[in-house]
Amino acid sequence: MGVLDVGSNTVHLLLVDAHYGAAPIPASKHKTQMRLSEHIDADGNIDRSLIDSLVEFIQQGQQLAEDQGATEIIAFATSAIRGAGNGDDVITEINDRTGIAIDVLSGDDEARLTFLAVRRWFGWSSGRLLLMDIGGGSLELAIGADEEPEVAISLPLGAGRLTRDFVTADPPTASEIKELRKHARAVIADSIGPIRRAADPMLSVATSKTFKQLARIAGAPASSEGPYARRRLKSSDVRQLVTLLSGLTVAERAKLPGVSSGRAGQMLAGAIVAEAAMDLLEVEELDVCPWALREGVILRRMDGLTR
Repeated sequence: MGVLDVGSNTVHLLLVDAHYGAAPIPASKHKTQMRLSEHIDADGNIDRSLIDSLVEFIQQGQQLAEDQGATEIIAFATSAIRGAGNGDDVITEINDRTGIAIDVLSGDDEARLTFLAVRRWFGWSSGRLLLMDIGGGSLELAIGADEEPEVAISLPLGAGRLTRDFVTADPPTASEIKELRKHARAVIADSIGPIRRAADPMLSVATSKTFKQLARIAGAPASSEGPYARRRLKSSDVRQLVTLLSGLTVAERAKLPGVSSGRAGQMLAGAIVAEAAMDLLEVEELDVCPWALREGVILRRMDGLTR
């Protein structure tokens, strides 16, 4: 099975061996960092050159999937396409030129499917879960005791989006950082009432590349140690990282352990959102989960094949 994820940062085709009742096993991958959330024009549209690049990448992915023997490609898009003024036109053009139909997920769908992946990874013994996921275009929060969360929230606080909207200097100025932090905290505080009113979680979990890279900078095991190495991120670490990243240029951030050059520019915004979410939800520590939205999409598809 191929899973095509048209994300706000990365466009990613993951090929997996998957069947009901088993963990999906990655077989091959093809990805590129297009950072769609950072390339929205003044009218709110994705520019023409990126659309052509996106179609070309998908066509390459189709060939790879065919060569690898994939019998199905599931395709979905998230915040950048969802929020673009020409998002529907982009989806239609991709379908016309490649034959692939892309499902544009709502923010709640993102949160719910990611929550499903986290639940399956940690299992029932983890009890009630709180989920945080910072993407390029949005922040997802969810809480619940089952596979379906009781509350799922999506907020326009992605690391790429905020970097585009608030940061121009390199390194950013004190006033840029202040405005970014003020905005992030205000949006989260205005929206988290339903989560705060839910019963306290037994385990708080983070997914997404942003949290993985923040944890790596803070000393978590490298990706080379495999998905089963336990990775945690403390609120005290995040506060220190905000201070550290605030004083570094993008080039200097890219030299930190685990930080890719393509995401270095977004790391400060991601850290500020993480700090705000953990503070306002009174989370002292997060367990970083290797599974996220793509795995949730695969698992939901496998569940559907049994009905």
